[in-house]
Amino acid sequence: MTEAARTTMPFSQPLLADPAGTEFFRLNRLPVPAPAACLDDYWQQLPWQQQDLGGWTQESVAEGLATFLAARQLSARRPPTLRTLELLAGQAKDGSPELHDLCFRPGEVVCIVGPTGSGKSRLLADIECLAQGDTPSRRRVLVDGRTPDPEWRFSGEAGIVAQITQNMNFVMDLSVAAFLHLHAESRALADTEEAVRRVREAAVAMAGEPFGPDTPLTQLSGGQSRALMIADAALLSPKLVVLIDEIENAGVDRTRALNLFVEKGKIVLLSTHDPLLALSGTRRLVIRNGVVVRVVEASPGEQACVERLARFDRGLAGLREALRQGDPLDEAWAALQF
Repeated sequence: MTEAARTTMPFSQPLLADPAGTEFFRLNRLPVPAPAACLDDYWQQLPWQQQDLGGWTQESVAEGLATFLAARQLSARRPPTLRTLELLAGQAKDGSPELHDLCFRPGEVVCIVGPTGSGKSRLLADIECLAQGDTPSRRRVLVDGRTPDPEWRFSGEAGIVAQITQNMNFVMDLSVAAFLHLHAESRALADTEEAVRRVREAAVAMAGEPFGPDTPLTQLSGGQSRALMIADAALLSPKLVVLIDEIENAGVDRTRALNLFVEKGKIVLLSTHDPLLALSGTRRLVIRNGVVVRVVEASPGEQACVERLARFDRGLAGLREALRQGDPLDEAWAALQF
């Protein structure tokens, strides 16, 4: 057990000195202690099945509870504000200087484009770790014009950046509702039931294939998993910056997903090969040889293409749905209007 956990939760201290601790036991399917019970008494009275088969030890119960309560206290703090996120130029893979400093603001969607291996993931990684010249690109990130607080860089809970990757696999043995309740309660929200409902409904709308609150996380499809994590990051997470890697491969309603983040005033950086997504951002960054070589704002001619691209995209979505339903594709094709 860590020294912090031992200090926070002595064996002789009542386990429920903080009433919020009841949620730790409920979510971990452990009996809720009596109000005055200390850890020694609780452990002795715990059924042997949960001691031997549940993977718990006396120390892990104390440490888990202390960590849970510390996370709740951290989440209850007033979240940091963000006016600007700056990415200062670094160097290319061959050591030549990068020529573009960049500044991002809340509510912006900025798309990152370039061939495979050009350095899109490196740029996202630099922002995720709030790089300070200590990555291969030598880029630096400033928050509101200043070097970021070290806690934002090295503490996962206190950080300001969330990342949604192409592969989202759950290993937790929880239902959708239990998972969302766990997150909502850790944020000390006033109405967790309403928060859970909003996140699940947004996820179902994005995924296009319904799932219920009792659906196990491990039984969600790839698209459902990505939709759930996008809705969770948009509606529950206090992270101010969201990095998304190729959302077009997620099997979700891409426009709806981006709108969720914009409505919450988050900065979104999106790596994509999708023309419609690339035109949805305020600008797009063109990557070559590990650096930003161009910053492009959509021209009037490009913007005029957006509606036609959207119709084409909806048509393809209709064909995919017809395929899933077993309908004749020639009939679905004949009904399309591009």
